[in-house]
Amino acid sequence: MSREEFKNMPLHQKIKTLYLEGTFVVAIRYYRHKVNLYLLENEYVEVFYNHKEDKIDKIDFLPRDHSRMKFYLDQIKLVN
Repeated sequence: MSREEFKNMPLHQKIKTLYLEGTFVVAIRYYRHKVNLYLLENEYVEVFYNHKEDKIDKIDFLPRDHSRMKFYLDQIKLVN
C-alpha cells in the first residue's frame, strides 16, 4: 500500500489497517495527546489520541525531520 492510499483512507480504516498490519513501537505524551507510534511496512505512523475528549484526533505519517522525533530517537532504530 502506498502512502497516498493510506492517507486517503477514512479514519476507521486507518485504525483497522494499523491494528492488523502495523507494529506498535512506543507511546509518548505530546501536549494534550497520547501519541502511539506504529511501524507500517517501512514507515512510522503516529496516532494522536486526545484523552480528555476520548477520541483519536489524527493519524498520519511521522515526518523524519519533525521536532517530535527527539522523543522517539532514544527508543527506536530508524529504518532508511
